[in-house]
Amino acid sequence: MKRSVRERKRDVAVKAALDLVRERADLSARRNADPVAFVHLQKTHEDREIVGLLAAVCAFGNVTTIRQKLGELLHLIGPSPARAADAPEALFERLAGFRHRLFRGEDLARLLVGARRVQQASGTLGKAFQDELARADRELAGEVPEACFREALARFCDRIRAEGGFSKSGIPDPSRRRGPAHLLSDVRAGSASKRLLLFLRWMVRPADGIDLGLWSVPTTRLLIPVDVHIHKLSRNLGLATRGDLSWKTCVEITKALARLDPDDPTRYDFSLCHMGMVQRCPSKADAARCEGCGVQSVCIHWSLPRVLAPRVGQPP
Repeated sequence: MKRSVRERKRDVAVKAALDLVRERADLSARRNADPVAFVHLQKTHEDREIVGLLAAVCAFGNVTTIRQKLGELLHLIGPSPARAADAPEALFERLAGFRHRLFRGEDLARLLVGARRVQQASGTLGKAFQDELARADRELAGEVPEACFREALARFCDRIRAEGGFSKSGIPDPSRRRGPAHLLSDVRAGSASKRLLLFLRWMVRPADGIDLGLWSVPTTRLLIPVDVHIHKLSRNLGLATRGDLSWKTCVEITKALARLDPDDPTRYDFSLCHMGMVQRCPSKADAARCEGCGVQSVCIHWSLPRVLAPRVGQPP
């Protein structure tokens, strides 16, 4: 659908606001307060991939707690997580008794072992994902790109689950615990899969102080990782109309961001996440909480006429 002149002007204003937020942000400080900092500390490509997956999978809840638990976990694993995964028995012993949210040490040990075996079989985890993406593109020719991308990610996770000894996607774990199934989201079920998409963003986007640019996958294929903060801010900026946290919502927001940067729409994830966490965006104009917000000038609650405001739950 062709956008009106007014809507195109608004896109320009939103892009300028998000670019300015990123330009003014202290990237080093933000990185050091984020789980991705642990990925940057790794010296080798193989360890960066393995720790990237581990950090992304554990990235839910309070960020201070996440970083504390990741530090503890990596200390137990040792200096090279990839090499530690080559000795499963010793790794399981090291992580015995570890807990983080729903996860136990044995769950994370299986994840590391599975990821390491896929890494060794393909050369890198990046190559494994690229192969799955190419295969999905061939087999699902005619489908929309995001459908091929979703199936590639699902198959990538299937391989890690199989190599790590997990139950297949969608099948309950024999232990009846939620942790094993929650480690790698069931992408085919339509969830937002925020942590998996975050991992891909870290690996694919060009090195910029936050992301690492390790994989040769077009940035146009990425989808934005969506959590409560990103979702609410995206709706406030008129980038989302859907009211749920789902794969379809990720697609909707990414397509909206592609109007701002067709080649690299997820480059705005940092700006959105930064604003969402700092401002704790409300669902309506709030003079106190919105004070100093870098995107207030383009927020629908402050600047956009009601006729253009998205209706919650309205499909894209």
